[in-house]
Amino acid sequence: MRFFTACFFIFALVIPGRSQPAAQAVEAGAPATAKELCDALIAAMKKGSSLDFAARRDLLAPVIQRDYDLAFMTRIVVGSPWRGFSPEDRQKLADAFSAFSIATYAQRFNSYSGEHFEVDPSPTMLSSRDCIVHTKLFTGDPEPVQLDYLMRKTGGRWRIIDVYLSGTISEMAARRSEYSSAVRQGGAPALIELLTKKAAELASQRPGSS
Repeated sequence: MRFFTACFFIFALVIPGRSQPAAQAVEAGAPATAKELCDALIAAMKKGSSLDFAARRDLLAPVIQRDYDLAFMTRIVVGSPWRGFSPEDRQKLADAFSAFSIATYAQRFNSYSGEHFEVDPSPTMLSSRDCIVHTKLFTGDPEPVQLDYLMRKTGGRWRIIDVYLSGTISEMAARRSEYSSAVRQGGAPALIELLTKKAAELASQRPGSS
């Protein structure tokens, strides 16, 4: 199974300026969110072939909706055109992006061969008051995959708003680059159609083919 490297475009985005390591209150919250997500992903992988795509999707959906700020992430990937969309189109876009994101994880984490995550308990606090939680995914390759989660506290909970591969490659920047053509050519309906199509394609793939 290919992991995050197959799902990111090579679009580097330097992480915003860092300050001192996060305070104890952040350490108790943001890394806990990341660990909950990582634990859920490993649990889904360990179930392997006992779950089909729909069952993995249903298993992971509540976790991803809880730990990611998917509504905010939708606005980020759309960019400035978001301001011109109607409330109805905004909601449809958020629903489509959420469904696609959940489908991506359900397809990606479908088998287990000893993988495990390590979550650094000491996040990096940013001047924006967001923080970065550093994790590593060990897959059996000589070098682990570095995954850094950009997190923001909303509604009293630290939630993920971006993921950086190898510390620098922003998933949101990659998605925004990918979707900009659809938005430019057909507005919200075109992007909703694209995301819905991508989610359906993920649902129809055989395990291990992503």
